[in-house]
Amino acid sequence: MLKKISVLGGLDKDRRKESINRLDINAGEVLAVAGPTGSGKTQLISDIEQYADGETPTGREILINDLTVEEYTRDGISRGLVAEVSQKMNFVMDSSVEKFLSRHAKVRSIETPEKKIAEVLRVTNELAGEPVYPADNLTMLSGGQARALMVGDVALISNAPVVLIDEIENAGIDRLRAMEILKGQGKIVLLVTHDPALMLMSDQRVIMKNGGMYRLQQTTPAEKDIMKQLVAFEKDISRLRDYIRRGESIKHHNILKEIISNGKNFITLSA
Repeated sequence: MLKKISVLGGLDKDRRKESINRLDINAGEVLAVAGPTGSGKTQLISDIEQYADGETPTGREILINDLTVEEYTRDGISRGLVAEVSQKMNFVMDSSVEKFLSRHAKVRSIETPEKKIAEVLRVTNELAGEPVYPADNLTMLSGGQARALMVGDVALISNAPVVLIDEIENAGIDRLRAMEILKGQGKIVLLVTHDPALMLMSDQRVIMKNGGMYRLQQTTPAEKDIMKQLVAFEKDISRLRDYIRRGESIKHHNILKEIISNGKNFITLSA
């Protein structure tokens, strides 16, 4: 059983040692990977996905349960440890949603596939804007529907204990709920994001700079409070968007007062 993965620091773009010598992520934790474009976020995720052993450009080494990949594979299997949910994920397989999930459940030796498939579809439709049905063809799903389906599949059918997520805020799904679902399965979740709500929802965040791991910050209780206020504010904005989509007039609607009130509360709390 995978309990922990560790990243042993390597070199940044200037071939200097990274500020962080070792980064540990335990099962059930969410690590946000933050930093400006070009700071090295994707390379860090790639090193983890490839179980780097000092051979990548960064020279990092990945440990599994405090063992090198070579040592771990003597008693375990490294293949299938990592699943990925990308922001640009679309299916090319000509199959129905139900057949796809059924095949995957069979490969994973799921004892009650029908029940598990129903759970995946429930999660999918909780995350997606438009419903997904068992008979839908995979190739006809929108980008948001496809990513919602993959979150449900990775959370409930896949036995990969590590999930890599690339900018889920651009996926067109309920990203906060998706993170709650994945974290609730006891998986290690590594999230590349620019989204402040997702950063504060994580257990810790590693800040990337010049290709290297620059700073590691634990999410504090005060930051969790800010996150809750931010989420409440975002829900009001979402409600406003839905009103406008339905063609309703909002000029005199109470939702405007709620948005202003919650916005003031958020600014006061985060100041």
